[in-house]
This record gives sequence, structure tokens and C-alpha cells, in this order.
Amino acid sequence: MRAAVLHEVGTLTIDEVPVPVPDRGEVLIRVGVCGVCGSDATEYGRGLVLAQPPVTLGHEFAGVVEAVGEGVDSIAGGATVVCGAGVSCGQCGPCRSGRTNLCRSYTTIGFHHDGGLAQYVTAPAAIVLDVSDSGLPMDTLGLAQPMAIGVHAVRRSGLRAGQDAVIVGVGGIGAFITFAAAATGARVLVVDPNEERLELGARLGAAETLRAGTTPLADRLAELGMKPDVFFEVSGSAPGLASVLEAAKPGATIVPVGVQRGEPQLHLARVTLGEFLVVGTVAHVFATDFPEAVRLLGTRPDWSDVAPDVIPLDRVVDEALEPMLRGGPRRIKALVDPRISEPRPAVHTRE
Repeated sequence: MRAAVLHEVGTLTIDEVPVPVPDRGEVLIRVGVCGVCGSDATEYGRGLVLAQPPVTLGHEFAGVVEAVGEGVDSIAGGATVVCGAGVSCGQCGPCRSGRTNLCRSYTTIGFHHDGGLAQYVTAPAAIVLDVSDSGLPMDTLGLAQPMAIGVHAVRRSGLRAGQDAVIVGVGGIGAFITFAAAATGARVLVVDPNEERLELGARLGAAETLRAGTTPLADRLAELGMKPDVFFEVSGSAPGLASVLEAAKPGATIVPVGVQRGEPQLHLARVTLGEFLVVGTVAHVFATDFPEAVRLLGTRPDWSDVAPDVIPLDRVVDEALEPMLRGGPRRIKALVDPRISEPRPAVHTRE
């Protein structure tokens, strides 16, 4: 089979490798589509933090179960599935308390184990969800993993109907947080320097928008009469976090989703005096966040403005990874079909 194998920083090739065999408790998935994430681009182009090469990248995949290993009775062959990719032990304290994303031995398919940028991939059945009855197209199901991250961030924030929220950064994760936040019934304002992404944020449910670098966030909120209960800083930029700290009223919840680089930018005196609640969020909890992510995907008739087309494996470097490293592709989410030789339009409409 063909697979996108990361060999070292800056070196990813499309290789012929053996089709994997599912171990006990695993399933073999025939990959239908796999999303490319900013973390894939970071591992490829800026340095190995998670990936253990040689390894096939790809942790946002959907497909059809081709075979099941010994001991698997929860999923049958032929099932359409999505995968959580995060592998937890199920035995440590965090796992026993339901916080599997904080497992003490957490690993990820696509970084620590061969992933879904390939024609086949194996995964533990415990992190594979049968979505055969969802009625969603395969390309839409390829968005389940980033949507689950958005669901988890919103769940962590405690955001609820009737509250106000701000989301700074409408990119590959911010777009899904926007949709999940708006789905709670909260009034959402999105901030981004790109006008097209602001328009997308509005289509995803944001009631208000602000182009970064124009009006200060605090001034825009005052103009709108908004007093946000929750701020999601998704850009990972120092100016983005600074604008949140400047605009946040006492008692607000701040969720730094984007990972800040360099020296810490969060001034603790401001947090203390404002009695802010700073909430971390990482990955997702498969058992709770994935079913909700699939449900939310099904509430919107067309995701073409988020993932408009699907590219072949051979173009993953030039049309997905490299554009992300240069500052962002035109797509919010790049999807890869490992069996095509030319790009095709994404299919998001139900039959």
C-alpha cells in the first residue's frame, strides 16, 4: 500500500509499505479520507516534538473496517468509522476518572504509531466509533476529529446558552470551536485578520466579527454591548492573548487553545486581580466528545466552505504541509484521499 512516511524533519515521501495486520483488540481500517493538521505541518517542517520517525502521519481519518483482530466484538467488518487517534491505557488515574486525554502513557496514531495518510491503518477498537447510521458522507466524517477538539474546548469552558463568547483565530481549530460554541446558544464574536475567515465564522454561527488589527477588541466589545463570559484564544499569538487579557472583565474564563511560543505571555497579576479562570484544553475525550462531534457535523448541510476539495497523497507536501508552514492554505481543512491520483471536489451532501 502507499503511505506518507515522515523520515526526518523536512523529509516526507510516499512509500510502498506492507498493509498492517490488526493485533488483538484492533481493527484494520481502509482509509476513505484523512485530514491534515497544523501539528502534522509542525512535525514535518519545524522539529520533532511528538513524531517518532519513520512514521506515517495522519490522525484525522475516517474509513471502513476491513478486518478485526482477536477479541473485537464491538465493531464488525464493513462498518463506516471515525477514529479518535489518541491511545490511552484505560488503567491510570486520569483514565479511570474519564480524562483519557491526560493518560500517563498517552500516544497518538499518526505520531507514535503509523497513521491515516495511507491506504490502510490499524487502530484500537476502543477509539473507533461506528458511524454507519449517521448518513454523513466520508469527506464530512473526515472532519470529526478536529470537531471533537472544538467540542472538548467548549465543554471545558463551561459555555452555555445566553452567554457571550469571543474566539480569536478562525483557522483549522477555531472554525470548529466557533461552530460548537454557537451551537450552545451563546452569542459569539470571532476575531481574525483574514476577511474570508471572518465571513466563514459568520456562516458557522458567529453573531459578530472583528478584523484583527483594526479596532481593539475591548473597544469592539463595548460598541456591541458584549460582556463575554468566555474567551478562546486559538491563534497561539502573543498579540491575540494580550488582546484577550485587555478585554476580559473580572470573573471571565480564558481558554488558551493555541499553544503560545517563547516566554510565557500570561501576566499572573492580571489573572489574580481579575479572578480569571484560566482553563487548559488538549485533544479530546473520545467517549464523550466524538459522538457529539459527529452529531454536530450532521446539523449543517454542507461543509464545503471548510473543506472544499480532496487531494491525493502525492500532493500532501506541496498543497497541505508547506502552505501551512508558510502561513496558512486557502482551505481551512485539507483532506487527503489515499486512492486518487488527481484532486477532486469534496462530497458533503447526503444522498
